[in-house]
Amino acid sequence: MAAQSKPTNPMVAVLSGAIAGGIETTATWPMELIKTNLQLGTMKAHYTSMFSGFRYHVAADGVGALYRGLLPVVIGSIPKAGIRFGAYDYLKRQFASKDGTTNALGNLGAGMLAGAIEATVATTPIETVKTKLIDANAGMIQGVRRIIAQEGIGGLYQGLTATIMKQASNQGLRFMWFAEYKARIPALLERRGIVYSELSEAQHAGVSMVGGMTAGIFSTFGNNPFDVLKTKMQGLGGTKYANTWDCAKHIMQREGFRGFYAGTVPRLGRVIPGQGVIFMSYDSITRLVSAYLDEHEIHVAVLAEAKA
Repeated sequence: MAAQSKPTNPMVAVLSGAIAGGIETTATWPMELIKTNLQLGTMKAHYTSMFSGFRYHVAADGVGALYRGLLPVVIGSIPKAGIRFGAYDYLKRQFASKDGTTNALGNLGAGMLAGAIEATVATTPIETVKTKLIDANAGMIQGVRRIIAQEGIGGLYQGLTATIMKQASNQGLRFMWFAEYKARIPALLERRGIVYSELSEAQHAGVSMVGGMTAGIFSTFGNNPFDVLKTKMQGLGGTKYANTWDCAKHIMQREGFRGFYAGTVPRLGRVIPGQGVIFMSYDSITRLVSAYLDEHEIHVAVLAEAKA
């Protein structure tokens, strides 16, 4: 059972998640670029692996090419991660028992619902723009204009079902793993004579980073097929598929089961450090934001008493 020790102020999770999301997206974007191109298959003439992809983009257009399509995603990642962590924190509390604890199933359910909300509200349009920009090798303004001109506003919601499937499974698996990991860490450290509550800020960050990295591995192997479907549906050729199921059938017919694990290596290259960064950042920022909000509330209370 995982105890709930997080702050009760709902804004703590939202603000911490938003800041952590921006940090994580910026830090890992080159891996996302390569992963998306490998899944789309549009760059097969130039590269078929993660390392050759890096060499090609840098040689062809310079290091800046590795950050093409980043702007709309990093802008969107801030509210997106805020929604994800805020929704998960709220839902986890709803699923908690009377003593404030949640089990693995409750964390899985809260994470899946949070992922579905995130996908519907923010992820789908952001990921659609990102994927089309990478597929078309276009800049943000040019790419968005092209999408709206050719497909209308509805084009921003291409692949909604696949995105919900991906995000729900992604966040459900990650939050479940991380919560169970954090619940077991104190006992594991105690066996080594280490008191968890006495760890330094840097040590706490290290614990969270390892938890996030292992959560990323777990979720990647668990839901990469959904990630491939989402990418195919949101690419420039996505309109040729009748629906997500039709897309899945085409992948199986043309590429076999291995097709559902295209881009796994670069995705792991992005997800492992990315989830380590976001969970480490989230936990560290949570403590800072919580302390700031607590101090602000105390200050407001003191002023109110003084006026009274």
